Amino acid sequence: MKFKNKNFMESGLIAPAVLLLFWWAGSNAGWWNAFLLPSPEKVIDSFVLSIQNGELQKHVWASLERIIIGFGLSASIALSLALLCSWFPPLQVQLEPTLEFLRHIPPMSVIPMLILWFGIGEAPKIILIILATFFPVFMNALQGIRDCDPKLIEVATVFGYKKWHQFKFVILPSAIPSILTGLRLGLGYSWRSLVAAELVAASSGLGYMILDAEQLSRSDVVLMGIFVIGALGAFLDYGFLWAMKHYLKRGIEA
Repeated sequence: MKFKNKNFMESGLIAPAVLLLFWWAGSNAGWWNAFLLPSPEKVIDSFVLSIQNGELQKHVWASLERIIIGFGLSASIALSLALLCSWFPPLQVQLEPTLEFLRHIPPMSVIPMLILWFGIGEAPKIILIILATFFPVFMNALQGIRDCDPKLIEVATVFGYKKWHQFKFVILPSAIPSILTGLRLGLGYSWRSLVAAELVAASSGLGYMILDAEQLSRSDVVLMGIFVIGALGAFLDYGFLWAMKHYLKRGIEA
């Protein structure tokens, strides 16, 4: 059997559509407790109401603001340190044991200490984002620089390129795909770690909205918050992926 609408078949929307249909049918047929799993209509009503009263926009912006600050700081630190370690290998030798130790500590495990030191303000959440996103960006950037083809460096040396110019015009451009991959992974980790932190210590943000709804037994708002988090996370990922492809395409054309 051939499907004429190949775009729909290849869009990846079949599974979500089937799940949504099953959810709607089960809710209307009373297959489960409506308190534990409210109907799609009730979740949509909660979504519309939260937009009308401005609550959703407030929590979304609070989370996005933390992402911008935390991930921006994390990416800057990680990329700078990766460049320094590649430029001065002895520095990496000295830092490697410490970094390897820190890499295996789950960021969520330090939340109690962060709250003890900094309270429940913005600092613990920003620090948690940095801890969760530093290593994907750092390790991908460092690996990308290391994987530069030695033949390209040899050719640059033959043409009289000094070490700095070799790094700027040969090594760094070859590492761009790995750096962008690390940034994309870090962006995803930053979103997940932030929501987890907001579930523990926050007075605003999507994680706080879900926790507050759970305490008020509003399962419809909890589900709405989960869907918003997933949609925003996917939007950020696809947006970054589009920007990455656009950047690489312009680099190739140039």
